[in-house]
Amino acid sequence: MRTPDTQRTRAGSDILRTALRRNIGAMTSGTVLMGLYQAGETAFPIALGLIVEHTMRDRSPGSLGLAIAALAVIITTVSLSWRFGMRILQKANTTEAHRWRVRVAGCGLQPVARDVDLKSGEVLTIATEDADQTADIIEVVPLLISSLVAVLIAALALGLADLRLGALVIVGTVAILSVLSVMSKRIGSSTREQQARVARAGAKVADLIIGLRPLHGFGGNHAAFRSYRKVSTEAKRQAVTVARVNGAYAGTALALNAVLAAAVTLTAGVLAFEGRINIGELVMAVGLAQFIMEPLRLFSEMPKYVMIARASAERMALVLAAPPVTAPGAEQPASGGDLEVDCVRHGALRNVKFTVAAGEFVAIAAYQPRAAADLAAVLALNVPPDAYEGAVRVGGRDLADLSIGAARELMLVNPYDGEIFAGTLRSNIDPSNTSRTVPEAVEASMLTDVVALHREGLDYAVRDRGANLSGGQRQRLSLARALAADADVLVLRDPTTAVDAVTEQLIARNVAKLRRGRTTLVITSSPALLDAADRVLVLDEGVITAEDTHRNLLATDHDYRLAVTR
Repeated sequence: MRTPDTQRTRAGSDILRTALRRNIGAMTSGTVLMGLYQAGETAFPIALGLIVEHTMRDRSPGSLGLAIAALAVIITTVSLSWRFGMRILQKANTTEAHRWRVRVAGCGLQPVARDVDLKSGEVLTIATEDADQTADIIEVVPLLISSLVAVLIAALALGLADLRLGALVIVGTVAILSVLSVMSKRIGSSTREQQARVARAGAKVADLIIGLRPLHGFGGNHAAFRSYRKVSTEAKRQAVTVARVNGAYAGTALALNAVLAAAVTLTAGVLAFEGRINIGELVMAVGLAQFIMEPLRLFSEMPKYVMIARASAERMALVLAAPPVTAPGAEQPASGGDLEVDCVRHGALRNVKFTVAAGEFVAIAAYQPRAAADLAAVLALNVPPDAYEGAVRVGGRDLADLSIGAARELMLVNPYDGEIFAGTLRSNIDPSNTSRTVPEAVEASMLTDVVALHREGLDYAVRDRGANLSGGQRQRLSLARALAADADVLVLRDPTTAVDAVTEQLIARNVAKLRRGRTTLVITSSPALLDAADRVLVLDEGVITAEDTHRNLLATDHDYRLAVTR
């Protein structure tokens, strides 16, 4: 999805406002506590100056004890306010980041994908790094306010000693922030570009990992690695650029803060030499000049963090503010219904029309792989109903009128390349831990040998993408997951292409037995599955050209016989 910059900015600002509004209570408490911390830190050199002044006038032990007690109160306030203030703010920060991660992940996992021109790796980066950096605004604002409190208290204390000292702090702070605000804009734009390039590199490596085995198969791995190296190098160069900009920003901020502190110290020395301030006020001024560098550093870094948070919020808005590809209906289908494809035209499908009655087991022999893929995509709702001609009905209701969640609960389309997750065999078969037919699904998919091979059984650990399983084992695991879902309408596409002929024959019989009385559609060229079906539909050149049992078609249709016998 590509949107104007103004729309992205407005959406990113809305995200930041939402984060601030949702955490106003925690931010208020954190601001008060961090303000106390900064006030205590500022009070320390002021107290030292007063102690020096009064000690020189009154050398009694009582005054010394009172001074020590005052310092103890200040130190205790500083310690406790920092500890509890940062605890509140960091908890709110972490919680808010988690909320945005869940929202971005929820958008990515919606049954109908949003109209976003981003790959899955980029969405992953947005859901992690950008969510964290956006939530940093929860800490940035209280620290900004508390740093301002410290600067104001220091300016007020110095102003009481001499107006020139207070005015110097105020003017110097404004000048520093003016310079750094200009530099922070460059940081925001550079950071936004870096995040985009890192996300593209992440998407590229995710695609590379998925297709690594096929790439090795036809020798394309070196070209793929060169492609990734190019994208990764661009991300590295942009990261170096961002580091340079951040370094220049930090160096400038430190230099300007040091200049201001030195100016305050020298001015206080001159005023003390001229007798305009006393020794206690000189001690206070020197102490504040040293202390003020820390809140000034925090204060000067805030614009940078605000720009980074805004850049991340704008990237999250690409996902969160994107409209869905299609607007799903709200009706609920009747359970146990039939499946009807009525004159569907999409991609390689020219005018597909057929019906699978409730409880029937039907197989489709597609002569062209593209037609099989397009039909599976339409049934899986990967293609919005308004993107193809014709209609698909489940339980007598058009898919366009059904809510996507309800339609998928009733009709499950198992993908050809079903994803295998890191976890166990059991968690891959039954992710929600609600299925009552896991043992039957394992047996029907002939996954029993994998379970028996390991003493952990169904609790055997599976690596990400099934890296420790063979191609046939991954395919059978995916089939077991589909069967364990026990959907009223089940659509399988080439579920046995990676298994041997004997195992394929057993799977065909088991699936037919397990799914008896449930609506089942198998898109396949497997003779075993075609033979197990109640009837076979021939899909050729985008239309249904023949319909009969597998054995009758073998006896009467020469083209069918050539296409499916092996």
